[in-house]
Amino acid sequence: MTWTGRTICRGIAAAALFAAGPALAASTQPFDNTRKLCAEQTARLERLDGIPRHLLSAISVAESGRWDAARQATFAWPWTVTAEGEGRFFATKAEAVDHVRSLWARDVRNIDVGCMQVNLYYHGGAFAGLEEAFDPPTNVAYAARYLKGLFDAARSWTQAAADYHSTTPELNRPYKLKVVRLWSQIRRDAAAERGR
Repeated sequence: MTWTGRTICRGIAAAALFAAGPALAASTQPFDNTRKLCAEQTARLERLDGIPRHLLSAISVAESGRWDAARQATFAWPWTVTAEGEGRFFATKAEAVDHVRSLWARDVRNIDVGCMQVNLYYHGGAFAGLEEAFDPPTNVAYAARYLKGLFDAARSWTQAAADYHSTTPELNRPYKLKVVRLWSQIRRDAAAERGR
C-alpha cells in the first residue's frame, strides 16, 4: 500500500541458497515456512471477508513479491520494508523491525511494511505497535478491511485494488494492470495445481 512508485529489490541471495542443492535442504526450511505466511493469511481473509478468491493474494504479491528461483515463482514476503523508493527483504521479523526503527531514527516516516506493505505514516495507528504491524494475520486483516472499504466506495474490485495503491489515476492505473495480471496468473496456477 504505497503512495508513490517503488521498486522491490529482486535477486536476493535466495537464488544462491537454492542453487546449492540438497546439502542446504535443512537450512531452506525456515525460508519455505516464511514464504507461506502471507499466502495463508490472504487466502483465509479472502474466504472470511468475501473478497474474490486470489485478489488479496495478488495484491500481496504486487506489494511484497519476492522471487523464488527454485520454484520459478514470486511470493509475498512478510518481512519486507519499503522506504525512500527502495524495497528490502529481511530474513526475520526482528531484522525488519530494527530496520524500521533505524529509518525512524533518521526521521523517515513514509514506510511500508509487511505482507501487504501497509504504510505506517497513513495507517500506523491501526496497530498497537511496530511488531504488530508486521504480524502477518494482523497486517493482512487490516489490508482486507481497507480493501473492502475501497470496494464499498468504488463498487469494483479492480478499482479497489488500484485505489489500494493510490487514488491518483496516473499512479493507480499501472498498478491495477499489474494486480490484474498477477490475479490471472495466480488463478491459472491454482487451477493447474488442483488438476494435478
